[in-house]
Amino acid sequence: MTALLSTTYFGPIQWYQKLFRYDQVVIEQYESFQKQTFRNRCIIATTQGTQALTVPIESEKLKVKSEELIKDIRISDHGDWRRLHWNALVSAYGDSPFFDYYQDDIRPFFTRRWTYLLDFNEAIRQTICQLLDISPHVSYSESYIKDPVPDGTTSFREAIRPKHPLPDSDFLPRRYYQVFEHKHGFFPNLSILDLLFNMGPEGVFYL
Repeated sequence: MTALLSTTYFGPIQWYQKLFRYDQVVIEQYESFQKQTFRNRCIIATTQGTQALTVPIESEKLKVKSEELIKDIRISDHGDWRRLHWNALVSAYGDSPFFDYYQDDIRPFFTRRWTYLLDFNEAIRQTICQLLDISPHVSYSESYIKDPVPDGTTSFREAIRPKHPLPDSDFLPRRYYQVFEHKHGFFPNLSILDLLFNMGPEGVFYL
């Protein structure tokens, strides 16, 4: 079975579940970029509740047409976002059980510069998969895969998104330890970083 996914920035647990459970994964690189999605946004848990971290893109700054393909989206250096994102992670997860263990693997994503969002997200995916000890078979679409998708393929492009996701009967969030659960309760399906920093090597058992 094959899962069709959109690219993600430190994607949610649901996204990594597909990488873990499906025989093949195809990441769509010919779809149009959409704002306010996991393509350039992740959601973490903080002392104030959940917080969205968004990677700025040049399309927004230059007002490029909305149909620009995801493979062509360039990352912007506007707003010192790398420092802000890293500081947010330190504040949110500095006291988590595995932050010190993984921070040297994660911090380079906030010190090195990537030109294209897709390349950046792919580098993140490869590192996270190594840390979780999973080895998915991933490829990229050679053209836009229209609905209905081919037999044997399940599309999660609309099921995995921050707002109004479509139903996903295969994904049932499982509770795990979170630093601020005593204050806010359990937040399901946050960025994979939340699972990694809180559960470490055992995170794979929650996929």
